[in-house]
This record gives sequence, structure tokens and C-alpha cells, in this order.
Amino acid sequence: MHGEYKVPGGKLVVVDLDARDGVLRDVRVAGDFFLEPDEAIHAIDRALEGAPADLDAAGLAARVQTALPPGTRMYGLTSEGIAVAVRRALAHATDWTDYDWQLIHMEPQPPALHMALDEVLTTEVAAGRRAPTLRVWEWASPAVVIGSFQSLRNEVDPVAAERHGVTVVRRISGGGAMFIEPGNTITYSLSVPDALVQGLTFADSYAYLDDWVLGALGDMGIRAWYQPLNDIATEAGKIAGAAQKRVVGGGAVLHHVTMAYDIDADKMLEVLRIGKEKLSDKGTRSAKKRVDPLRRQTGLPREAVIERMIASFRGRYGLTEGKVTDEEMARARELAETKFGTAQWTARVP
Repeated sequence: MHGEYKVPGGKLVVVDLDARDGVLRDVRVAGDFFLEPDEAIHAIDRALEGAPADLDAAGLAARVQTALPPGTRMYGLTSEGIAVAVRRALAHATDWTDYDWQLIHMEPQPPALHMALDEVLTTEVAAGRRAPTLRVWEWASPAVVIGSFQSLRNEVDPVAAERHGVTVVRRISGGGAMFIEPGNTITYSLSVPDALVQGLTFADSYAYLDDWVLGALGDMGIRAWYQPLNDIATEAGKIAGAAQKRVVGGGAVLHHVTMAYDIDADKMLEVLRIGKEKLSDKGTRSAKKRVDPLRRQTGLPREAVIERMIASFRGRYGLTEGKVTDEEMARARELAETKFGTAQWTARVP
């Protein structure tokens, strides 16, 4: 069995092993990390040899940590990362490069149709009728996108939303509200087979699926990192928020991210009702200070940022031009009309 895991902000960990009679055998850990002293790598292998095959990642990490020689230094490597690679090997997880990725980057669409496209495309990936897909969104109008379980009245001021021409829609994933203006926002979705995140905890899957965009931002001179559970942050503040949805019955995962290229903070604060409790857990008193746009940090036009992100993904994993099929679009339009564009869905948590 073979498992790979790139430690967030670190290096690649590769584990080859067998499982016989319910325990791990012939364990070999490798990768492009740095480790001192040299004999620590053999201590790691010995620690995992004979471990119960059903031991969770925390238990595996504890075995590794306990076995490390005194003074061990790990660079780009963690005990937890090794444990995740083991669990991915046992789960027969796939890797990014095992797939032929498709890119969808189409003309601006209404907010409700974007919600519907996420559901349709991810369902198609789950059914095996569509290749794993990176979809970059273009927005036809301003919007607030609230999480699946958020209270509509607690999150949005309807009078302010109407005054500013902001459409309110509810997505199928959890998480918080996103304030969208077409020229100020970069949004993308990943619709991926669930085998890609096998062996990862729910929290770990966020960091794993966001790793490529951290690299893309780094290439643009931005040192960014994953901030649990679902933010991408820099020293200047948060620049993006992510959310996920597992397809019922398995088969695929939807992971979508909204990034602030620029932001009208005053308008956002008029439309969104951002509670003091939410601000307090982010260590700030002002919502304006929580988000630091990409425009200021990169100095690049929005289109150039998107182009560089796509190029980074293509360079890592390969990416071919794709499109939404006529059948997929017809289903998405029907869903936008009967579900995502309805007051019943939007206010399902009043």
C-alpha cells in the first residue's frame, strides 16, 4: 500500500507499507523533508511497525513522537503528517496527479445558478460522469451567500441588501456568509472524488485542498497559510474563506473558496450583520480589519491574479479546458428556479 500527504506549509511524506493480521508491516517512510539525526527515520519506521492497522491518526502520531531520538529536528515534517500518510495508504487514497483535471471558466452567471452548478457538477463527479473539476466563477451581480445552516435574519439586513441591489442566496455547504461584488471577488470550486481525501479528517481535508492556492499566492509574493477551520490568512489578515459539502452517499466532495480581491467594507457592514462574538474569536474588534484584499497585497489586476492561480494549478497537476454540458446546464437552471432561487430555500433557516 502506498500513501502520500503534503504537510500544509511543509513537505511531501510518502509511506509504503503492508497490513497483515491486523497490524502494519514493512513500513517505510520517505519524502523530500529534512530530518536530523539520520537515524530518526529508522526510529519512525520501527515505531509504526506492528501498530494496529485500525489505529487512528492521533494514535499513530503519538507512537512516532514517542519513538523519536532526543534532540530530533523535523523540517517540513510532523508526526501528524506521517500519521495521515499512513491512514491514506490504508484507505487506498488517490493523489491529485491520478486524475485528468478539467477547468471551467465561463461568462458571468447569476448567484442562484452558481449555487446550482456546484450541486450538479459535484453530483456528476460522484457518479463518475465528469472528471474532477476546477471551476472559476464569474459573478453577474452582487450577492450575499449564506451557509447552509445560518439564520437568514441573523446574517443579512434585508433593507440594506435591497438598497444596494444585493441578491441573497443560500449554498449547500456550511460555514459563514460571504459578501460578493463581481469585480472585487475571486471564487472557485473544486469538485473532487472522495478518494482524494480518504484518510484525512474533515479539518485536514481543508488544508489539503487549499494547499495548491497557497503555492499560487506564494508565487505572487504573498505568504499565506491555512488557518483552521476554513480560512486562508496572511500577516495582514484573512483573505479567503472555504466551505465543503460531501455528496450524500459518498463519491465526491465539493470544496469552494471565496477570496477578497478588493472590498467595500462600509457596504459589507451595512448588508451583513456581523456579531461581536464572531469578531471576538478572530482576535479583532473590527470586521474591516479581518479582511485584507488581494489587490493591495499583489498590485495585480483581478484577471491577472486568476490567470496566475490557474497556471499554478496546471503546472502542479495538469488542467485541460472543459465546459458545462448542455444537460448539466439544463439541470442547473432547473435547480436555480425550483430551489436556489426560491424564498423557501433561502429562508429555510429563518
